[in-house]
Amino acid sequence: MKLFELTNYLESLAPLSSQESYDNSGLIVGDPQMELTGALISLDCIESVVEEAIQKKCNVVVAHHPILFKGLKRLNGSDYVQRTIIKAIKNDIALYAIHTNLDNYQFGVNAEIGKRIGLENLRVLAPKKDVLTKLVVYVPDDYVDNVMNALFEAGAGSIGNYGECSFSTSGTGTFMPLEGADPFSGNHGQRENSLETKVEVLVSKHILNRVVRAMKQAHPYEEVAYEAYPILNENQFEGAGMIGELPNPMDTTSFLQQVKSAFGCGVIRHTNPIKDTIETVAFCGGAGSFLLRNAISQKADVYITGDYKYHEFFDADQQIMIADIGHYESEQYTSQLLEGILTKKFPKFAVHLTEVNTNPINYF
Repeated sequence: MKLFELTNYLESLAPLSSQESYDNSGLIVGDPQMELTGALISLDCIESVVEEAIQKKCNVVVAHHPILFKGLKRLNGSDYVQRTIIKAIKNDIALYAIHTNLDNYQFGVNAEIGKRIGLENLRVLAPKKDVLTKLVVYVPDDYVDNVMNALFEAGAGSIGNYGECSFSTSGTGTFMPLEGADPFSGNHGQRENSLETKVEVLVSKHILNRVVRAMKQAHPYEEVAYEAYPILNENQFEGAGMIGELPNPMDTTSFLQQVKSAFGCGVIRHTNPIKDTIETVAFCGGAGSFLLRNAISQKADVYITGDYKYHEFFDADQQIMIADIGHYESEQYTSQLLEGILTKKFPKFAVHLTEVNTNPINYF
């Protein structure tokens, strides 16, 4: 298997276009055409992880966190970032990051956290806007099935757990073939009437070009009449953080003990509980203080994340309990998530979980 086959599949689930503006997800080091010998999965990509890849004969490291967030002006090995990249290049190891695009994926980092907590009815805490397009195309009646099949096969018409969603209306189209035209029907210089169906589907922006190409290939007309409209609606199945409910309410102390055990936390820093029991839980892997207002507005009893600063804890304002379980702790199971995704898709390809504990924080 070549590197681009692996990365293309990952990006079909968590497209690079859905990463945040500050991020640097994608292929950081490596030739997309290189033949792969194995993949090593890790939360972070550091020197010891690259060394492990060498020992395990893996020539790609798939990490959640990008080793490069900012541009480099020199490569002289003066810090761990430069040394990691130099080591990878010297040993023909590709480095790939799948960060906030995996955070924003409906079945990504946060879904894994929700599963580990034991929550039900999981939904996105802060859905993204302006990520959907409505595609409208006018099709002669006899070709509607062909065009709709092409649209669906290209990925159009997906809404959450439903596929092949569309809306159709019938009408009459008119056209006049001019000189130089090669019309599907009708004669030059004469206005034609055609029974047509207006087909409307939702399309994620990142696959719009692919869907339009497929639609045009299936459409019988030389010139296809279609429109693409930006949709301002939130996409309830893409975005940051998640929220869900426990199967049964738990007293606060027991809940915190369960979370501490599930995530192996050295400590949980938290504000005062606002209730004796916990039922609705909001959370975000990594550094998620930016979603606190979302958690409060959706009446969560507790908001779980990492990297909270001292003064940010005051923002709970007796409306919610903030529980900081640690950045690494909240995202540690991302490696198992990626291993499962790749093993299921490429069952004959060697996928390894790192044995290196990349957490830089110790608790005394």
